[in-house]
Amino acid sequence: MLDTIEHLRDTDFPSIRRNRLDTLQVNLGYLCNQQCLHCHVDASPRRTEIMDRKTIDDVIEFLANKGISRLDLTGGAPEMNPYFKHLVKAAREMGVHVIDRCNLTILQEPEHEELAAFLANHGVEVIASMPCYLEDNVNAQRGAGVFEKSIRGLQKLNALGYGSSDELIINLVYNPQGPSLPPSQAELEPAYKKALFDNYGISFNRLFTLVNMPIKRFGSTLLSKGEFESYMHALKSSHKDENLESVMCKSLISVDWQGYVYDCDFNQMLGIGLGAGGGRTLLKDLVDNDINNGPIVVMDHCYGCTAGQGSSCGGALS
Repeated sequence: MLDTIEHLRDTDFPSIRRNRLDTLQVNLGYLCNQQCLHCHVDASPRRTEIMDRKTIDDVIEFLANKGISRLDLTGGAPEMNPYFKHLVKAAREMGVHVIDRCNLTILQEPEHEELAAFLANHGVEVIASMPCYLEDNVNAQRGAGVFEKSIRGLQKLNALGYGSSDELIINLVYNPQGPSLPPSQAELEPAYKKALFDNYGISFNRLFTLVNMPIKRFGSTLLSKGEFESYMHALKSSHKDENLESVMCKSLISVDWQGYVYDCDFNQMLGIGLGAGGGRTLLKDLVDNDINNGPIVVMDHCYGCTAGQGSSCGGALS
């Protein structure tokens, strides 16, 4: 795989600092039952990195001591971590809002048939990857048969009450198939809702449009096709300063499977640690530290969050 980091270091991206930390995003491991082209984590069934019980307990201690309001669980497929349910239960008992970034197909896998009911019983918000409402497009990006399994997963969640109220929330995520910015989130959402409801009886709360980041698997593909420079030009030429105040790193830190901390999930994948030095810091060593108003490490990939309507883990920024 071609590495993009040396193409990203020399940057003129504006300097930014964190506001108040309210979200802890935790990558529970890179193991996944899928292998998607756009995946910036390079997750796959072959990955073996999984967060262990000791580090899970460090996450729980951090939640208890820092007044975190949101726990955002990601992977890989976060549900494949054997301590996923333990962490969800502990966070919910503290009143922390839990988000599961679910690929939907995991709900059909052996040993995970009861996962949907578990999520509903604990009021977990589901954010699910669904890069298109057309079968051929989804299968081209995420693998043969993924669309059908995703539809079945959504129907299972709907049957449990997801998508019909603000109590059990399910939001879908759109990614472009190639090196282009996503269309308007506000305009694409109604098209998604109509197509999925008319054809499959599926309801959901919101659609989030995300920009593909020029790192890991997608970045390597851009380099191999000679499209990296043109894609970066598209991101930079579409940058909007007004998006800077809403980027996710202003209120979030990211934790990898070993417990090391980063300014965002993308910096995690590039191995760039928290703060100005970019060094390696463990979450457990931050329990007694105040990281509010701290500096955020930026590189050229940060333009992916500020281009056009903006992009974050919660979709468009403007």
